[in-house]
Amino acid sequence: MTEPRVAIVMGSDSDLEIMREAANALAGFGITYEMEITSAHRAPERTASYARHAVERGIRIIIAGAGGAAHLAGVIAAHTILPVIGVPIPSTSLNGLDSLLATVQMPAGIPVATVAIGKAGATNAAILALQILAVGDPELVAKLDAHKEKLARGVEEKARQLKQGG
Repeated sequence: MTEPRVAIVMGSDSDLEIMREAANALAGFGITYEMEITSAHRAPERTASYARHAVERGIRIIIAGAGGAAHLAGVIAAHTILPVIGVPIPSTSLNGLDSLLATVQMPAGIPVATVAIGKAGATNAAILALQILAVGDPELVAKLDAHKEKLARGVEEKARQLKQGG
């Protein structure tokens, strides 16, 4: 089996339904990944160790999803040189706004790319990871081009159906 190129990390098993969207998108492009649960607050040493050793495992990008205080992506970014993409999870009465702000507001020097809240964000995190991996990978570039063309064809089809009264 090929070693994973992307890590999908979440703060709790309650985040799994959303983070599966990232896994599904990566799998659709044939990209290997690993999934892990770790917590910035409940298991800080485990989280730091996971981030510090990611490169050794062949990981090239980390996608981190967390709700509430949502410090997971930032803590991981503090302990690795790998790109980190944060997915805010809507887990509180604030519907993910708290998670979004916690994920996106990083101090200078510790970047976390942040995507939309929830399932769309998880999918976009995977697509962004694919775009990063595609640098220098013509085969992956071709797959991403085909994906964009498929999206455009879908819009054309919906527009055609609308004009036909559907």
